[in-house]
Amino acid sequence: MLVIIHGNIKTMEDREYEDGYIRIEQGKITAVGDMKEYDADAQPSGGGVRILDARGNLVMPGIIEAHCHMGITEEKKGMEGDDCNETVDPVTPCLRAVDAINPMDDAFHDALKAGITAAMIGPGSSNVVGGQFAFVKTHGRCIDRMIVKAPAAMKTAFGENPKVNYSGRNMSPATRMSIAALLREELYKAKAYEKKRREDPDQEPDFRYECWLPVLRGEIPIKAHAHRADDILTAVRIAKEFGLRMTLDHCSEGHLIIEELKEAGFPAIVGPDMASRNKIEVRNMAFKTAGLLSRNGILTAVTTDHPVSKIQFLPICAGLAVKEGMSMEDGFRAITINAAKICGVDDRIGSLAVGKDGDIAIYNGNPMEVFTRTLCTIIEGKIVYYDEECGLLC
Repeated sequence: MLVIIHGNIKTMEDREYEDGYIRIEQGKITAVGDMKEYDADAQPSGGGVRILDARGNLVMPGIIEAHCHMGITEEKKGMEGDDCNETVDPVTPCLRAVDAINPMDDAFHDALKAGITAAMIGPGSSNVVGGQFAFVKTHGRCIDRMIVKAPAAMKTAFGENPKVNYSGRNMSPATRMSIAALLREELYKAKAYEKKRREDPDQEPDFRYECWLPVLRGEIPIKAHAHRADDILTAVRIAKEFGLRMTLDHCSEGHLIIEELKEAGFPAIVGPDMASRNKIEVRNMAFKTAGLLSRNGILTAVTTDHPVSKIQFLPICAGLAVKEGMSMEDGFRAITINAAKICGVDDRIGSLAVGKDGDIAIYNGNPMEVFTRTLCTIIEGKIVYYDEECGLLC
């Protein structure tokens, strides 16, 4: 059992406690409340109870990265550690991120040190269909034990990246029309396969199309890489045609088509706005986008797109969005409960509530401010990062 006492607790459940406590048992939160309600005598006698005195520091849900390539594009390892894009076929839905994520990547430690306890990780955007994302915790050595949800999304990409990768090779896609056509063709074939499987469940599975079934059933979304307004709207058009769930990843020109996005109803994962505008399609990228979308009722998260910008800067990216007009509360939501909702894991993480995973970050200030230090990171009730100078352990 782990008990955190005297914390300035931000639950992301529309309830805060200036002097509160949290109890975690067997990896799950079993109590959250005011210190006035805390009964130290209710703890089991003997060993097995660890006490963290937060001393008025900020206690909040562990931060969530909603879109990145951590551990699949490894730092320091060049080509040998880059497994982000299978650039030999523009349509590769059967690829699984879990087969390439290396938890030994230094980025995982950087995430823990920043209070980031979970991340959505998957293939890049060189292919029209890149493969399947996985949602994982950021602590561990065996990826199979870190998984929260896999598959968690199917990666698709629109615009510049697939064009650049294939146009010089005398093969499709060389145009935006071809990108859309290839995706539609794949979805038509996947729907036909789904119908056959429904009519004859005993038929031998086809590995190429079996992976589309969770998408077509609405169990997971397509994860659409789209920066430019026209690419975003093409993604919306195709998702509507096939009745698919979708997240709009990057959404750099989303602020130019707010009314259309409100009508479409898809959530947005905005960023990486800390990166350079090194491509034509990101020339209108700006930190103001996240705030404009969230103020207009669009469910919005913020991303680093690691390693495009470093994962440890995720809370700072949210802070820069706040600086450019996003409300402070929406800034917190963009890296906690909103990210959890968009990734389909808010039943387990994203807020501090009884029954949810004990994933918690403790800071000596607002994590969206550059001088703030992470004092402690907790995943499922286990302390996985601890600043030895903070002295919180009793």
